[in-house]
Amino acid sequence: MDGLSPRPGEDARTLAAGPGRVVGRAVTRIEDLPLVRGEGLFAADVNFPRQLHMRVVRAEIAHGRIVSVDAEAARAMPGVVAVWTAADVADIPLIPFRATKVRGLEPYCQPVLARDRVRYVGEPVAVVLADDAYRAEDAAETVMVELEELPVVLDAAAPPGEFAPGHDTEPTVVRKEYGDIDAAFRSAHAVVELELSVGRHSGVPLETRGAIARYDAAHDVLELHGTAKKQHWNRDEIARLLGRPPQGVHLFEGHVGGGFGVRGELYPEDLLVCAAALRLRRPIKWIEDRREHLVATNHSRQQSHRIRAAVDAEGRLLGIDDVFFHDQGAYVRTHGARVADLAAGMLPGPYRLPAYRVAGHFRLTNKTPAATYRAPGRYETTFVRERLMDAIAARLEIDPVEIRRRNLVATAEMPHARPLDALGTDVVLDSGDYEGLLDKALARFGWDAMHKELAARRAAGECVGAGLAFFVEKSGLGPSDGVRVTVDATGAVEVVSGAASVGQGVETALAQICAEALGVDYSSIRVVRGRTDRIEFGNGAHASRVTVMSGSATWQASLAVREMALECAAQLLQLSPAELTISEGVVTRADGLAGPSLTLAEIARGRGPNSPAMRGQTPGLTAERWFWSDHMAYPYGVHLAQIRIDAGTGGVTVERYLVANDIGRAINPMLVEGQIVGGLAQGLGGALLEEFRYDPSGQPLSTTLADYLIPTIAEMPEVDVLIAEDAPSPLNPLGVKGAGEGGTNGAGACIASAVDDALRRPGAITSLPLLPAHLRALLVEAP
Repeated sequence: MDGLSPRPGEDARTLAAGPGRVVGRAVTRIEDLPLVRGEGLFAADVNFPRQLHMRVVRAEIAHGRIVSVDAEAARAMPGVVAVWTAADVADIPLIPFRATKVRGLEPYCQPVLARDRVRYVGEPVAVVLADDAYRAEDAAETVMVELEELPVVLDAAAPPGEFAPGHDTEPTVVRKEYGDIDAAFRSAHAVVELELSVGRHSGVPLETRGAIARYDAAHDVLELHGTAKKQHWNRDEIARLLGRPPQGVHLFEGHVGGGFGVRGELYPEDLLVCAAALRLRRPIKWIEDRREHLVATNHSRQQSHRIRAAVDAEGRLLGIDDVFFHDQGAYVRTHGARVADLAAGMLPGPYRLPAYRVAGHFRLTNKTPAATYRAPGRYETTFVRERLMDAIAARLEIDPVEIRRRNLVATAEMPHARPLDALGTDVVLDSGDYEGLLDKALARFGWDAMHKELAARRAAGECVGAGLAFFVEKSGLGPSDGVRVTVDATGAVEVVSGAASVGQGVETALAQICAEALGVDYSSIRVVRGRTDRIEFGNGAHASRVTVMSGSATWQASLAVREMALECAAQLLQLSPAELTISEGVVTRADGLAGPSLTLAEIARGRGPNSPAMRGQTPGLTAERWFWSDHMAYPYGVHLAQIRIDAGTGGVTVERYLVANDIGRAINPMLVEGQIVGGLAQGLGGALLEEFRYDPSGQPLSTTLADYLIPTIAEMPEVDVLIAEDAPSPLNPLGVKGAGEGGTNGAGACIASAVDDALRRPGAITSLPLLPAHLRALLVEAP
């Protein structure tokens, strides 16, 4: 059969392919044409006749009892149709979180409008609905909210306070443990202890959130436009919370100007526009402004860790014991305790670890609620773990590279099961050649020669250094995903998926997979995603799952259509299916000899609903297949950085950077490289620039892009990307692993290691971000 050659131990059918060999090639993205023509459809572009505009009135203090909300002046203004407070939406339940093993979180969920108390600056208190966006904003400014200030909780590591009567601000403690941790520390040659912290970050996409709801009375369907990421789960919850059948709610995803984990969750504003569209029988539009985004959209990251490691005389890990405090902000949002759970489950990373204990204190504070942001829980714990490995190396006077080599899980130990779970699935590292990738990365970067060059530069007075960090990611979260592939009577191929696209190239990747299996031109395939009216079930785009789960389902459905087409053609051509192949949408002899042929269009017409041959059968050249997986796949990689610190300002310049990432198999290397470089930009932002800060009263100090600094092209170095395919995953037919988060994961840890090296002070960096003022102080303190 035409296609990619199988690797040793792989079934040839697994890699059955069309003649284009399109999987593995850096082909042009098929989704870009409307974008480069200026024909993109983002949330702000969606409009309907008679639409109303919604503006949100937000809390201006961090914690307070609601005394009154006076909206009479707003209601009297021209163009204002309605003003709602909590009493008007009391029938809408709290916004729930997705399935989790963690119990007891329900009382901490957020209402759509504040009830009795406000708990963070930016919390929705009221909404104004008017016939013009500017009128809505003017009216919102007249709504008077009287609040009685209450004590604020801003430090997640401080003793818990009161959330509400009977509930304190620690909803749960995430605990995981295996091995004899006490014996590990009793027998240790050395114990290394650190206190480390990561600041508060968030995704800041070009496009802020938007939601446009319309009730179609003729068909009794509520539509929500501007959605992303988790359409089917959001559809089901919107339907449940508003008392509608799921079939009566449709979500539509257009183009998305960046997702990064923060877009596409079910926020109060989404439910409010839907409720307003149902009640007022007019379309409702809401577009978030930048200040709203910075104070209302999910934050993430903020954790502090007290970690210690027991090691033997050779620096081999005997056990790790960690206590951390996760700052969740004011409410439990749709991710529940997933970030804290991921942090606890993924902290061991690539290292052999006989004993482990972790207690993650999940704490609420009077800050913007938190959830996921690219590499959630792993960015934080990679920083913590790799700082720990550097500290062990310094304590035992062993080279930082060597200390990692001695502890890496070996290829012969794969799959490597740990008695841990993350996201409800057991942690089983599926495949990997960790040391092999480390060697490749060091050689590619010229590690040894670079250190000689840096020594010479230091002798000349420069403050320069280099660092590294190893990471393990998770991807392909199950349990299932379904895809429908159809060839119509014209020969056009359509792939309908419950996946979502937030700019990562979903359409191109799924088209490549379909084309490889079916034997057609990938650029002619229509990929439909992000529409709950086209496919009943779907799991969206999150947890680096689309290529693994949706890609595998696409592969299986495309192979099923291929087999169906070959069987039909075999009957007509009087040959066996094994004697035929499909190339450029035409069925011909597999041996290349001349003979009759059939196009997929002809076969599809022959299977049409009016064809006598279909009597008693289901017509159509179509197949829907589901891919199931019990375990996640684990990509892994190495970050290497060379940096220079300006002795006068404390500013860090990243001179060189390499990300080596083994993702099993790259469907499209260009897309993978783009994901890695884009992810690195966000990782460097968190390492050197970005942090949400608050004053002692809980007022946010990072409410504009002049205060919350994100990287520009000027701060980005030239990035060398090494895409490795040495360890295909055995868990799916393509051997793929996710690639969306590896560029972010190790950046903070790598930069911290490089700054330590530049300062010649092992262990100097214990927190992120590394702001110039702090580094300047360290330089002044330096001997």
